[in-house]
Amino acid sequence: MTTVTADLAISLDGCIAGTDVTLDNPGGTGAEPLFEWIHNLASWRERQGMSGGEENRDSELMREWFDATGAVVMGRMMYDTGADFWGDDPPFRTPVFVLTHRPHPTLVKQGGTTFTFVTDGIHSALAQARAAAGRRNVDIAGGASTVRQYLREGLIDELQLHVVPALLGDGLRLFEGVGAGRLEQVRVVDTPLATHLKYRVVK
Repeated sequence: MTTVTADLAISLDGCIAGTDVTLDNPGGTGAEPLFEWIHNLASWRERQGMSGGEENRDSELMREWFDATGAVVMGRMMYDTGADFWGDDPPFRTPVFVLTHRPHPTLVKQGGTTFTFVTDGIHSALAQARAAAGRRNVDIAGGASTVRQYLREGLIDELQLHVVPALLGDGLRLFEGVGAGRLEQVRVVDTPLATHLKYRVVK
């Protein structure tokens, strides 16, 4: 059965983005430490169409996520802030289902990425993503509001957090308003760049 995942970089104080997130500033103010560790990984660079980079345990974990993911769900804000950066050959290389209130024709991009815009809610988006993913995982990519909705509905099976050794002080907190719940620890990988925590969501 398809596993529904969420895989996010997060600060020690629980933020996945900085303050003042806008279309022009998608990571928010002060969020640079959350993503610096990713940019020189060989697996990440490969997905961006670049060569080189470091082959280390962090890169292996990033490649593991890419290889295991068969479809992605994201919110419209994440799509709008990322579309120009991703360009004509986005890094997903799978079907992507975008939650939105604004209908839009499906976009077919290079490398196997398609963007399908879903206007009838999170359950419909997940059902379509499951059908597209086959035996691979469905990843709830973000932003925070989208991940929270799926967590509140008990629809996420596994949560992987890449905890970066930084305190943002203020920003977009992942678990704000999610409510109580239990997680079962599956794996801990500690590297100089981040502590990678994988949990199974107890239902």
